[in-house]
Amino acid sequence: MSNDVHTHVDENGNVTVHHHHHDPNDVTDYMEAVKAYRETFPTKQDVIDKTPDPAVKEMLLRMEQLGIDNSFDRFDQQQPQCNFGLAGICCRICHMGPCRITKKSPRGVCGADADLIVARNMLRAVAAGTAQHGMHAREVILSLKWAAQGKLPLPILGEEKLIATAKSFDIETEGRSVNEIALDFADLLLEDLSRAEADEYKTIKYAAPPERQEVWKKLDILPISTYHEVFEAMHNSGEACDGDWRNIMQQFLRTGLTFVFGTVVGTNLATDSLFGVGQRRKCMVNIGALKKGYVNIAVHGHMPTLVSEIVRLGHSEEMTELAKSKGAKGIQFYGICCTGLSAMYRYDNVIPLCNPPGAELVLATGALDLWIADVQDIYPAIMDVANCFKTTVVTTEDSTKLPGAEHIAYDHTHSNIGETTQIARKIVMRGIESFEARQGIPVFIPPYEVEAELGFSVESVNKDLGSFEPLAQAVKSGQIKGIVNVVGCTNPKTVYERCIVDVADILLKNDILILTNGCASFPLLKLGYCNMDAVETKCGEGLKAFLKEHDLPPVWHVGECIDNTRSTGILSGVAGVCGQALKDMPFAQSSPEWGNEKGVGAALAFRLLGLNSYHCVEPQTFGSEKVTKFLKEDTKELLGGVMVVNTDPVALGNQIVADFDKKRKALGWD
Repeated sequence: MSNDVHTHVDENGNVTVHHHHHDPNDVTDYMEAVKAYRETFPTKQDVIDKTPDPAVKEMLLRMEQLGIDNSFDRFDQQQPQCNFGLAGICCRICHMGPCRITKKSPRGVCGADADLIVARNMLRAVAAGTAQHGMHAREVILSLKWAAQGKLPLPILGEEKLIATAKSFDIETEGRSVNEIALDFADLLLEDLSRAEADEYKTIKYAAPPERQEVWKKLDILPISTYHEVFEAMHNSGEACDGDWRNIMQQFLRTGLTFVFGTVVGTNLATDSLFGVGQRRKCMVNIGALKKGYVNIAVHGHMPTLVSEIVRLGHSEEMTELAKSKGAKGIQFYGICCTGLSAMYRYDNVIPLCNPPGAELVLATGALDLWIADVQDIYPAIMDVANCFKTTVVTTEDSTKLPGAEHIAYDHTHSNIGETTQIARKIVMRGIESFEARQGIPVFIPPYEVEAELGFSVESVNKDLGSFEPLAQAVKSGQIKGIVNVVGCTNPKTVYERCIVDVADILLKNDILILTNGCASFPLLKLGYCNMDAVETKCGEGLKAFLKEHDLPPVWHVGECIDNTRSTGILSGVAGVCGQALKDMPFAQSSPEWGNEKGVGAALAFRLLGLNSYHCVEPQTFGSEKVTKFLKEDTKELLGGVMVVNTDPVALGNQIVADFDKKRKALGWD
């Protein structure tokens, strides 16, 4: 069979592979695509030259002078990365392998071809991301239940949110106590998480648009429970089980639904019910906001339960006075990753600093006395940097331990949940003790900080605008061309935080409003996109006029990664006022620099809702034309949304604008 193949990265950053009479056993074509894609990866020097945050540049140079490596050094050391891994055609599921697809060996030992191997790997990625968010969900939902039962000594602060949600879920509220309502709601969410026998998935029934539920029912992807679908994903993607790549991708979609409703929506609703929705507030952000002379404590990870008590105790007069008696000016908290984002708009005096790759840079300032790590996005390498500056590191969950760190934690069964206050007190005390022990450690803080406004939500938008009507009318009239949720992690395959900023610049200039949460929100916080100054300097005339009228910044920061639920709540509210299905609206998700397994599920979540997702990092599917086509083309007909990838962030931003123009024309809004 003849094989005419053209592969290149074009001037707009697209990695393209053109096949004519393609022989599926010939890997030459997609290996050329992988090599072309790999050529777009930046070096550490590229990051130093092009990162948009001057504080990042200074800290990279500072660490280089001190001889301390970081993730950017390690990415350079990994080059060239494995072609087979980048193509998704390396299979190590069983111990007959690992197998890789080549021209001489087009099938693995079991007979799996490239399509099956790539599909298996994608399914396992979304299953892993669902399990990771699912553990977050389990702890927060159980925390709500235990607080209601009195096992956890924390108050239920989100009473209004809890009651409103319970009513929408058909839970009886009249004449019942908050604790009784919370117990029923927590049990409903836990049932969706762990149901063994097929039944209604209640969170989908009550929280998903009816139009979407019909689509999912026709596709036969409605799930049994989160645990079940993760079990099934690991089961049918195993060696010598499911041999049909199409069926694997069916389970990919089904598992993705549990990612959305079992682990994101459920976690968000439980978190807001227990800890409160929070409120809009302003604070200083970026490395320059680090304060000398204080007991400086950073919280890092995703679990809010213990952190809420740590922050409360750290702000108490007792602990503040104790810190001052040891020579400190007081106690200051900082946020890394989503634990910090969750805390910063609920509690005063928590300063957000960075996402996970920036953690090593922050530690290298020498300013932190205590680093508290719970779960997820915690690089093992932080211990190397912490040790250089005698920063005490404490881990608080059995899921995440770091060699050399102190472990002051909930046990595996959470049997000591009732000791939350005592555990938190011990941890805060370690911060004060570490401050004493670290006197004389050199501190280097680049002088970059900016004010940011935080804490947007469905509730805040309704309060600030009176209803969704003004926002909906602005979208319908074209004053605002559309709304994009900019989220996700960062990835060393792109210049650190550059793609996020470049995409944001294009969107704002073209009158597109941005919602943001999770790791991608940090550069937008740090570089001034979340304050009023950016209205004048970043926005097109239509968006500028709307924001100035309502005294709102151009990027609305809604919170941590599970607060995607807040974004979809805002999008659904606007679509409802406009009388349109969500899938037809000029809305989208963009995770420009996505990297971890949770990022697979987050982008899939929006495609399941009928919206496109936009990225500057390719999925590892080059080895299968069929799986790549499924993600980038076929789900348009199935779901209404596809995955769009362009390694050039400016071109990607322009693509979003062009696609919104088409959607507006189809709606008659052009």
